[in-house]
Amino acid sequence: MSLRTGFLLTVVVVFCACDRPAEVSAEAGPDPRPNILLIVADDLGYADIGSFGGDISTPNIDALAAEGILFTQFHTAVMCAPTRAMLLSGNNNHVAGMANQGREDILGVPYPGYESHLSDRIVPFPQLLEDSGYHTYITGKWHLGEAIEHSPAAKGFERSFVNLYGAGHHWSNKGYSERGSLFRQDAEIVAWPEERYSTDLFTEKLLEFMQSNLGDGRPFFAFASYTSPHWPLQVPDEYLDLYSGQYNAGYDELREQCFDSLKSAGIVPESSELPPRNEEITPWNDLDEEQQRRESRKMELYASMLDNLDDHVERVIAFPKANDLYENTLIIFMSDNGAAAEDFYYDDRFKEFIRANYDKAYEGMGKAGSFVSYGPQWAEAGSAAFQRYKGYTREGGIVAPMIISGPGVSGGGQKTSAYTTVMDLAPSFLELAGVEYPVDEDIWPMRGERLLDFLAGNSTAVHGDDYVTTFSHCGRAFIRKGNWKMSNLDAPFDEAKFELFDLQADPGETTDLTEAEPEIYQEMLELWHTERKELGIVLPEDL
Repeated sequence: MSLRTGFLLTVVVVFCACDRPAEVSAEAGPDPRPNILLIVADDLGYADIGSFGGDISTPNIDALAAEGILFTQFHTAVMCAPTRAMLLSGNNNHVAGMANQGREDILGVPYPGYESHLSDRIVPFPQLLEDSGYHTYITGKWHLGEAIEHSPAAKGFERSFVNLYGAGHHWSNKGYSERGSLFRQDAEIVAWPEERYSTDLFTEKLLEFMQSNLGDGRPFFAFASYTSPHWPLQVPDEYLDLYSGQYNAGYDELREQCFDSLKSAGIVPESSELPPRNEEITPWNDLDEEQQRRESRKMELYASMLDNLDDHVERVIAFPKANDLYENTLIIFMSDNGAAAEDFYYDDRFKEFIRANYDKAYEGMGKAGSFVSYGPQWAEAGSAAFQRYKGYTREGGIVAPMIISGPGVSGGGQKTSAYTTVMDLAPSFLELAGVEYPVDEDIWPMRGERLLDFLAGNSTAVHGDDYVTTFSHCGRAFIRKGNWKMSNLDAPFDEAKFELFDLQADPGETTDLTEAEPEIYQEMLELWHTERKELGIVLPEDL
């Protein structure tokens, strides 16, 4: 058994015997608990990275997969803010306060769960780690509240440099609306250093934070919350033409290629079938030559952004390697939701600002003066094995890549199709650190389950067949129990439009079994009624 594989077992025995680890003193020597490095890509598609069969160069992310475990059935929320709330809390997005992403008082009254910032019903795990002696750092995207009392500094992060909004320009604070972007370092609002690219600056800040406490004997939790490859599609000059000509065949062909590559890479079963094409998307062959040229350029730029991100993953991982910490650092790489289809250039809320402040010319695409997205046409290629993309409660919106490598991980390149959720990470990190979640009548118990036994190879599943996942966000919802899932496709929410799927037999959600399995449908519907009442999911008929 290697050191990276075996160390966790010792840590759990030592630290889980107590309610809470004792404070580390200089006389006691260095705290032996593992470091935790969490790397989150923003809007990364399921089929994009090399270890998932993708054609984009991601050797550093792939190296983590070769050392650890690659999760093919890791589930997030449909969008970034609810995912981050669930990640930090280990709980449902309503419990955590993020029922509607960035839309405070959408219901006209302050219902619990709709705060648009982390609620007081949860305790963020970084706060508990910090209290137990960990250094805690975050750089990149926050999107969980703008006021100081809702900022990383108030939620357990010792050091932070974050974009408080959900997206922004990659070279400045210009953003996509008149309000621009808003950045906070620790407790202070700060300006973006002009001419700095997002992944470069976020990486530099995180390395600076980690370096500042190097050698003091305390473990760290470091969260690289990148804003790449989220639109706008912008990259440094040296990346602009890395993928020139690679996507000239178009998004329809790429979707088929991605699906075949997912099967070849062992990510989806060989027996899988490509879900029906989304007829709302214009066929590639119906585009004229100029449209095809612009469309293929979008995907080239997206690929370049991911290539650039992978280079910065290498920089972050180099820190524990260079400082003799790698063997004792658990590393998690993940995306926050399915591939992103939004295109604010055509969004009535933002198009006037974007069109007035950014250049549309082909020659400028990918540069700081351009604002382009790759849209649903390319997003569906990135989600090829499933229906739809970010924003939808179909699997294409909520299945994302995840890789875990480090102490206690028995992987060595193993792939697993065990059902996991983003809520499982918080309780796993706390168990790793030997920290108990508070038991209090005002604090909801976490809904996620611990991964450590599974990572060590001591169990074959993370969740039992009776485990229930419930989610609702902006008019779309799903409930899942075992392999049965019931979801609606489009907002506004209407319970009568729930469809029933057997995800074991039909991961692409192509066959509605509502009429074929009436007893299961009724059971799932009753479960939905129970869950939505318990979680405080508010529907139009409740108002």
